[in-house]
Amino acid sequence: MKKRIGSYPRVRIEGGGRGVVSQAGAVLLVETVRKAGLEQVISAALAPWRRPRAVHDPGKILLDVALAVAMGGDCLADVGTLRAEPGVFGPVASDPTVSRLVGALAAAGPKALSAIRAARAEARERVWKLAGTAAPDAAGQVIVDLDGVLVLAHSEKQDATATWKKTFGHHPLMGFVDHGSSGSGEPVAGLLRPGNAGSNTAADHITTAQLALAQLPKKYRRGRQTLIRTDSGGGTHEFVAWLAQRGRWLSYSVGMTITEQIHQAVLKVPAPAWTAAIEPGGEIRDGAWVAEITGDCLKGWPKGMRLIVRKERPHPGAQLRITDADGLRLTCFATNATGMPIAALELRHRQRARAEDRIRAARATGLRNLPLHDTTQNQIWLEIVQLALDLLAWMPMLALTGETRRWEPRRRHLRFARHWPWTDVITNALARLEALPNPG
Repeated sequence: MKKRIGSYPRVRIEGGGRGVVSQAGAVLLVETVRKAGLEQVISAALAPWRRPRAVHDPGKILLDVALAVAMGGDCLADVGTLRAEPGVFGPVASDPTVSRLVGALAAAGPKALSAIRAARAEARERVWKLAGTAAPDAAGQVIVDLDGVLVLAHSEKQDATATWKKTFGHHPLMGFVDHGSSGSGEPVAGLLRPGNAGSNTAADHITTAQLALAQLPKKYRRGRQTLIRTDSGGGTHEFVAWLAQRGRWLSYSVGMTITEQIHQAVLKVPAPAWTAAIEPGGEIRDGAWVAEITGDCLKGWPKGMRLIVRKERPHPGAQLRITDADGLRLTCFATNATGMPIAALELRHRQRARAEDRIRAARATGLRNLPLHDTTQNQIWLEIVQLALDLLAWMPMLALTGETRRWEPRRRHLRFARHWPWTDVITNALARLEALPNPG
């Protein structure tokens, strides 16, 4: 171990060494914390919650819990995995100290949440600048996907209720920045809601979009260079009107429910008006076509909104719905984008499915359950989960290349050995992180 910089020790990494420690892969995340300047901004943001003569910094405590979650933890006590390796993680607070901090932050409510979120946004902007061409805004556009996720509760917890899937738990609404096909994605919003919260609640979509925009660099918080994508849960008059509001001018690609009016309009589309759908490589998507709907279907919606429908042969065994037509599955979305072929717009909207990958990663990173009882405490937990997911997204963005950038977290413990084939991947990634400038 070399000198300490900040609260985390500087660790020298050697491939194929005999003296090994557990959780060695977490050194990548610790180095990401350092290069992102996350420790400094979180520490400053949580300074009001540091008790007089306290030994442990609140920012370091919160980051330690996030690191534990990133390594597969699912409760506050899992920070003990870090405590067992002081040479890697430095001093780690006791379980009672961690619990007291979470309780204090929960009691502070919106003030604490705002502090944590502001620190994350500041670190995010620095990471994107460091990432250069690997950053999600490298092409001049940022895509934010909003989606709901059901989190089951196995005991009585505040706001845990029956869900629309007849399960029991919570129904958070999440937002993720899409890194495209070459990367993963990072969380930018997490709105904790009761299990019976509606999928089409416009107010919740607006709040989640506001949280997401606040996490982006300032130039992306309004304007057409930011695209908001949702499934049909976001297809409400109120939410679309909010996205298109003068002065906000966001781009959107929002799923829509196939109403009887839309269904009838589809039946009237002439055969020559249908265009073959495409795949990401530009090749034709077999058995799928797209068309734009105009006319009365657009009445009452914001000016400039376009309605695009896809019809596709259903997968074998799939049950058709009453709104499908001629044995073909119908889906529909609304957008205000221009200057792109409708097949390209439909492909871009279909790629919203990557949000499901982000949700799967979140479930593997602390969102399988909400471990605390009170809603205010679980909202702090949701911020910790997002911190963990930030680190798991920023590390490959800064340090990994090729297929390794798309690796997802798994709830498994790895034991490194000299003959392990990925030792070079980790040591090379650490070398790239080492080469990046430190904050300030």
